[in-house]
Amino acid sequence: MDELDRNIISLLERNGRASNAQVARDVGVSEGTVRRRLKRLISEQIINVIALPDPRKLGYNSEALIGVQVDPDKVDDVASQMANLKHTRWVTITTGSYDVFASATLPNAESLGRFLRDEVGAIDGVRRTETFMSLQVMKREFGIST
Repeated sequence: MDELDRNIISLLERNGRASNAQVARDVGVSEGTVRRRLKRLISEQIINVIALPDPRKLGYNSEALIGVQVDPDKVDDVASQMANLKHTRWVTITTGSYDVFASATLPNAESLGRFLRDEVGAIDGVRRTETFMSLQVMKREFGIST
């Protein structure tokens, strides 16, 4: 990956709907070059093209960050099972007090409670969870500064 790739990614992070022609003009190369670069970046899974919805506008009014303490020999299994749950948006294995963190979106607090008890709590190896409810989302974006 070179500086041109980084510039293309940076532009798309700011405006994912920018056309190849617009990106080409902004970075100073041909549209064909941008098209080839994007094809490679996507095929090598360096970038993913996604829509980032606002969960609240889709009826998901409970967003939570879930810290999970796990039996030491089951961290990978628990994280994998949590990643397969319908309502998790991302799952990460971490250091510190919690072995796994997950972000989940559900329609309401009642469904979040059922999710925690019936789905997360039922995973073999989960010792304890602590849930942090989002009161207000101040920024919702994914990306890095390139």
